Amino acid sequence: MKKPKLKKLKPKVPKIVKKVPSSLKNPLQRRKDAETRVNEALQDVPRITNETVAEHREEVLGSARKYIYPLQHSKHHVVRISLIILAGVLAAFLLFCVVALYRLQSTSGFIYGVTRVVPFPVAKAGPSWVSYESYLFELRRNMHYYQTQQSVNFSTKDGKAQLKVLKQQAMAQAVNDAYVKQLAAKYHVTVSKQDVDKQIAIVQAQNRLGSSPRVFKDVLNEFWGWNEADFRRELSQQLLQQAVVAKLDTSTDAKAQAALKQIQGGADFATVAKQVSQDVSTAPNGGQYPIAITPNNADIAPAIVAELFKLKPGQVSGIVDPGYTLEILKLNSGNSTSVNASHIQFNLQPITTYVGPLKKAHQPTIFISVQPN
Repeated sequence: MKKPKLKKLKPKVPKIVKKVPSSLKNPLQRRKDAETRVNEALQDVPRITNETVAEHREEVLGSARKYIYPLQHSKHHVVRISLIILAGVLAAFLLFCVVALYRLQSTSGFIYGVTRVVPFPVAKAGPSWVSYESYLFELRRNMHYYQTQQSVNFSTKDGKAQLKVLKQQAMAQAVNDAYVKQLAAKYHVTVSKQDVDKQIAIVQAQNRLGSSPRVFKDVLNEFWGWNEADFRRELSQQLLQQAVVAKLDTSTDAKAQAALKQIQGGADFATVAKQVSQDVSTAPNGGQYPIAITPNNADIAPAIVAELFKLKPGQVSGIVDPGYTLEILKLNSGNSTSVNASHIQFNLQPITTYVGPLKKAHQPTIFISVQPN
């Protein structure tokens, strides 16, 4: 029996196959792959250009507008409402002032203060408006004087009648001042601050306004409820009126010039005074003042007193304009405290002589009732 052949068995050795990573295969390939991945990643990143910046800005602003526009709308709404309320308040205030001025004719300090800011008219004199403030300026100072110095009660029957008279006087004065200003403008007549200062200096030197600036202010406030600015305003208006008359009244100036020429030519002062002086109380006595004149004599105009104390005994002045007359003065005797003097007086025309025709040609229109009931 044959023995079977035995196959020679080869030992099975497991085959180990190691996979080499691609990254280790080739350095160049590896770099190439990295660049590819980077490029792929960069493709997803938006590029920054002028166009993309503009688009992004518009996106941001667009998202913000939905919050800004409501705020702007609200702001405009608030401003509009505020303006409407302000206009309503102003209209109500003006209505209140109109009623207080033209219906109730209030003279209170508050209403007077309003008229100093808002130019409410009280009358019209020809082409000129007369301010309510100018009317109250005159009325309130007279009311103050009668209340404080005469103890007048304007709430009584007699007081109301007195108030009516004061209102008429104040209105006449305010309208008259408007016509005077028209004449001054027409004939180029002005009053400067220096003119006012000069007049104040004269009366202060004669102690007519108190012994000190403090006393002066107290007197103004006590008698008229004024301050210094109010006094200067009134004085300036008076000087303007006087200057207009002096400019227009040429006939009176001619008479004064002729008399002065006679005296300078050797004529006797007393004789000329008896002939031409218009002061009926002194003309028969050759113009002699009946009393000695002191520096603070309240019966003689300040300009006359100031001129007399500049003269030497026997000396004759030139033509002096104290406001409502033209004067030629002679110092007879005296010293620094009192003098004896004579004068020749020429009365200037009243301002109504020149205002009258103007008023007749352009009648004033009064916007409130100041006539007695």
